[in-house]
Amino acid sequence: MTTATVLLDATDIKRAITRMAHEIIEHHRGAQGLALIGIQTRGVFIARRLRSEIEAIEGLEKNALPCGEMDINLYRDDWTRISHQPIVKPTEIPFEVNDREILLVDDVLYTGRTIRAAMDALMDFGRPSRIGLAVLVDRGHREFPIQPDYTGKKVDSEYDQHVNVLLSEHDDSDQVTLD
Repeated sequence: MTTATVLLDATDIKRAITRMAHEIIEHHRGAQGLALIGIQTRGVFIARRLRSEIEAIEGLEKNALPCGEMDINLYRDDWTRISHQPIVKPTEIPFEVNDREILLVDDVLYTGRTIRAAMDALMDFGRPSRIGLAVLVDRGHREFPIQPDYTGKKVDSEYDQHVNVLLSEHDDSDQVTLD
């Protein structure tokens, strides 16, 4: 039996999200015209944390930065391999997508299949001017040519290893482990 290696603790996660928020603001020269969309499940919580950090840094009112959430299960090209009955979670994008810079947010980037599905799903809502990607953990091993614009931590991993992201909003603690 192997034990999990802690890659990020609660302090590390907060620090990574704060750094990513600064990078996003610097790259976009503020938050004007930007909207975040978290990918269900943990990407939603990371998007909300990024929104709070960006708003605090920029001196914006709470919830001034548009933030939505998206379920991509039915857009995946491999959903029948994952489950015969996919569990579909809410998709809520309460803002106009057309001509807006959208930043997709997820917890882990691995093969790129989730992000490809998220881009397909997003196009059903309109045509953004640009789509970017922010991930808490990039573990490599892509099957699609997809790279993050903002990364909390890059992890060298083997194919048979698992990166587990725990967030207090869903899991009662903040931690990223590799096992």
